[in-house]
Amino acid sequence: MSPAYKYTAGRFVLFAALFALLLPLPLNVLVKAMIALFASAALSYFLLARWRNEMAEQIGSAVSRRQQEKARLRAALAGDEDAAAAGDRVTSSEAVADGDRADEKRL
Repeated sequence: MSPAYKYTAGRFVLFAALFALLLPLPLNVLVKAMIALFASAALSYFLLARWRNEMAEQIGSAVSRRQQEKARLRAALAGDEDAAAAGDRVTSSEAVADGDRADEKRL
């Protein structure tokens, strides 16, 4: 399961548990929900720290991959042939050959 899903599910479960504990109190439902929301936020900081850190690492690695890919694409657009070759895009000769095959299939 993705760390983001685990952390989000943990936050919802913590909120629901606290809200259920507050139901017997003679308060307005919205007040109970606000108390449960703030208490679950504070408790999740301590109780769900490991899942939050896993989620942050996952997001950080995704951002790093995207930044590297963006730099590679910019270099390829600037004319760096090594960067263009490192990508998974089709070369011009392959594109022409594929286009010829597509034309043959239409006939």
